Amino acid sequence: MTDNLFMDFTSLIAYQKAFQLAMEIFEISKGFPKEEKFSLTDQIRRSSRSVCVNIGEGYRKRRYVAHFVSKLSDADMENAETLIWISFANRCGYISDEKTEDLLQKVGEVGKLIGYMISHPEKFGSAHSH
Repeated sequence: MTDNLFMDFTSLIAYQKAFQLAMEIFEISKGFPKEEKFSLTDQIRRSSRSVCVNIGEGYRKRRYVAHFVSKLSDADMENAETLIWISFANRCGYISDEKTEDLLQKVGEVGKLIGYMISHPEKFGSAHSH
């Protein structure tokens, strides 16, 4: 029933871990103060979700190595932004040190997975870059 080509990116470990992290951040950010709604809360949700969006968009264009790698680079950039927002949330006292360490470890794991994809696009169905 579903288009397997379309759904393929959801089976990527990088996508799955990024999605789980974005959902965890969403739940945690529900507890942020109301005055952070249009700054920290919206920004951390947006950047964490953008990691998933860029992985999905890139995967759909994976036949074109430059496009695939560019979108993965965008995902990596959004992942780095998420790390920064987590650090701000911790410093502002909205997330405990223990929870921050856990989240930063997950951000690092997603970053390594994205980095692997950038370094080895051919393993994900991209044309070889010669």
